[in-house]
Amino acid sequence: MSLQPHHDGSATYVPEQEPALGQTVPVFVRVPAGSGVSQVHVRTTGDGEPRFAEARIDRTDGGDVWWRADVEVRNPVSNYRFLLDGERGTRWLNAAGLAGHDVPDNGDFKLVGYAPPPAWARDAVIYQIFPDRFARSAAADGRTAPDWAIPCDWDTPVIGRGPETPRQFYGGDLDGVTEHLDHLDRLGVNTVYLTPVFPARSNHRYDASSFDTVDPLLGGDAALARLADAVHARGWRMLGDITSNHTGDAHHWFTAAVSDVNAPERELYYFDLPGSDYESWNGVKSLPKLNWGSAELRRRFATAEDSLLRRWLRPPYGLDGWRVDVANMTGRRGADAYTHEVARLLREVVAETRPDALLLAEHGHDHTGDLDRDGWHGTMNYVGFTDPVWSWLRHGDDPVPNFLGTPGGVRRRDAAAILATMNTYRSLVSWRSYTHSWQLLGSHDSARIRTVVGDAARQEVAAGLLATMPGTPVVFAGDELGLTGTNGEGSRTPMPWHRPESWDRRTFDAYRSLLTLRRDEPALRHGGLRWVHADADTLVFLREAPTSTVLVLARRAAGTPVRLTGLPAAENVYGNAPALHPDIEGAVTLPADGPTFQVWRLP
Repeated sequence: MSLQPHHDGSATYVPEQEPALGQTVPVFVRVPAGSGVSQVHVRTTGDGEPRFAEARIDRTDGGDVWWRADVEVRNPVSNYRFLLDGERGTRWLNAAGLAGHDVPDNGDFKLVGYAPPPAWARDAVIYQIFPDRFARSAAADGRTAPDWAIPCDWDTPVIGRGPETPRQFYGGDLDGVTEHLDHLDRLGVNTVYLTPVFPARSNHRYDASSFDTVDPLLGGDAALARLADAVHARGWRMLGDITSNHTGDAHHWFTAAVSDVNAPERELYYFDLPGSDYESWNGVKSLPKLNWGSAELRRRFATAEDSLLRRWLRPPYGLDGWRVDVANMTGRRGADAYTHEVARLLREVVAETRPDALLLAEHGHDHTGDLDRDGWHGTMNYVGFTDPVWSWLRHGDDPVPNFLGTPGGVRRRDAAAILATMNTYRSLVSWRSYTHSWQLLGSHDSARIRTVVGDAARQEVAAGLLATMPGTPVVFAGDELGLTGTNGEGSRTPMPWHRPESWDRRTFDAYRSLLTLRRDEPALRHGGLRWVHADADTLVFLREAPTSTVLVLARRAAGTPVRLTGLPAAENVYGNAPALHPDIEGAVTLPADGPTFQVWRLP
């Protein structure tokens, strides 16, 4: 292992994980004895003014010198970084890593004094369900397909692109979800995330016609209450999906606005385009955009006692939070810039209604400017996890469509490039926001991970990274069975409950074992992250908690054996590789075969 100073926001380095505004907290930096560092200062920027304080040696442990400094949480988000002096010159250590040149403040470590996310979220393992394609209860057979729909048998192939795509109707419902919770239990998840359940004129239901009731095609309000009861009886959580950026054009707010220019609903949307036209999401006219400059919208959506945001968090439904669709565009339109106001408002209302509820933002690209502002607890980390994992593990020469349609699709990159991507995005948000963001290998809006990587061996490596890196792992229903899909719509594949012979049992067993490992190893849920080796085909990192440490090896292909010094003997806990034993030179050798994913527990 390279002898590099290290700090991150985990409890090993910042014992006070929920600092209050005005509190002074200790922070620690680990400096290997051979790194040549003889003096450490901490630099803070309270109230916008840089200040330096000298750090002191707290202890020496296993050849590492631990320096301690105190940082005041002077502002709601308080920056700090370390200045290291010694025989190798002067270097900065911030969240982006070591630098021998001066660096801007936006890459500093951050202490956040706002109220923390709910405690349960750090241990969550989320399972995403697209209701129309998950399971049909017996009651679904008695329901008539709506006029917009193309009724489909459960084995009808999904049309991945075209006018029929949003109209294919398979008839999955919420009681069908309830009937299959044992499958989720066997897999090892503990949180259910449902894409929208409100009435709409599409199978995806992001074009809601009302937020006041659950779609009768899904079983109505009573079915959601039954599902919530069943989920909560297992000690799990359940999250809903709300569209804050737009409604459907059949929504009763919008139809009232269209029918009468003097209607109070008119101000909920943007009708100032030429020819009395209206703004819509990406020009899709069935998705009219909401105007968050409207006090009436804020009242109906959030602040009113009977608002839609509050209603579904209360009994008998008791949702444990919301995933907010198109959060990145919410409140943004031309000169209007209400996004941070909206995020703060929604979080305030959610916390008033349900103090332990989660508020998670969808964001498909650079999310870093929208976090750490007393709004979203975290984001869907497509750019800082999904995209780099795809680009490292993708197979074949055919383009794989990226989440937001980057020209040319997913580029193939080596480990150095994906590490640079991951570290760049991680360094621009607090450790709190990073660890409460969702890490995912795909969703209903992307290609399936099996299609991206091509085979079970590489999918196991991807699932291993999902289960062992910081953040909240999210499994899109069907990934654990090896289902495929080339784009978001094509990935909305019906679950093959009636064809168990089609399941990829190796993949299911890998997911189950990896999620069990995450549950059993505190370091994988609460530990820091220290990279110790990377070459084109190999990633090696440590997850370190005050009570435990694990070593992780991910290989996309066979390569040169990796030798690491400074590690003790270690037990293999995933992947069936041999235990690690230091040789006469004090080094351990990691397996060179691949693709492979291995985890060892250090004493």
